[in-house]
Amino acid sequence: MLEMLFMYLQYPFVRYAIIVGVLIALCSSLLGVTLVLKRYSYIGDGLSHVAFGAMSIAAVLNFTNKMIIVLPFTVLAAILLLKNGNNTKVKGDAAIAMISVGALAFGYMLMNVFPVSSNISGDVCSTLFGSTSILTLTKEEVWISGIMSVIVVGIFILFYNRIFAVTFDENFAIAVGTNVKAYNFLIATIIAVIIVLAMNLVGSLLISALVIFPTLSAMSILKSFRAVIVFSAISSVVCALFGIIISILAGTPVGSTIVAADVVLFLACYLLGKVRG
Repeated sequence: MLEMLFMYLQYPFVRYAIIVGVLIALCSSLLGVTLVLKRYSYIGDGLSHVAFGAMSIAAVLNFTNKMIIVLPFTVLAAILLLKNGNNTKVKGDAAIAMISVGALAFGYMLMNVFPVSSNISGDVCSTLFGSTSILTLTKEEVWISGIMSVIVVGIFILFYNRIFAVTFDENFAIAVGTNVKAYNFLIATIIAVIIVLAMNLVGSLLISALVIFPTLSAMSILKSFRAVIVFSAISSVVCALFGIIISILAGTPVGSTIVAADVVLFLACYLLGKVRG
């Protein structure tokens, strides 16, 4: 089996998949802690549907680099969702349902009205579940993913203290002069970037799992914010690496295998947490 793995590692597309998978897993786990604690987990699911709709538009317009369309759309949707969350007429859960389902419906309709290939069902399945796209990354996409990942990690490290304050107590953050609204928008923008990057790894429907499960695993056995972030980052990277290798060797879908690894780790951490009390 190791000989087969080393043979596959000689191919550039396998190395690209591992590099991008590890980077995306790291970024998603960092922001996942903040989203879970602030009860913003639903944003990840909603934005993934918006990204699917934007991906359909980019495909219909024959854009070679779909991120040019998908990234601005998803960032704009993240800002609108956060803004509507405070609106008295359209509550947060209604806004997320409206935008996400609408984007999903329009995206699927566009792909059927303006088909760009003879295998629409396969294209939709690949976009929703990331079944093959991670193994078709170009060198340009790897560079873009790497640069965006470095920016996300850099922002998180640079604004760690303020993100910590906004996550746990917004009133305290306001009292000490922190612009809470700006940092909430910053968090929403970063998670939009992560979701766009993660679409190639696990697909639209499984992105939330990549954001939530590492955080929940860490919170099952650890209490401090810093310890949860560190464990979440490490476990997310390990699960992504393990999932990609297993999928290559066993021929299973990449995204589903990674999420399955995250689920198994969560169950193990949950049981360990129960035993420890």
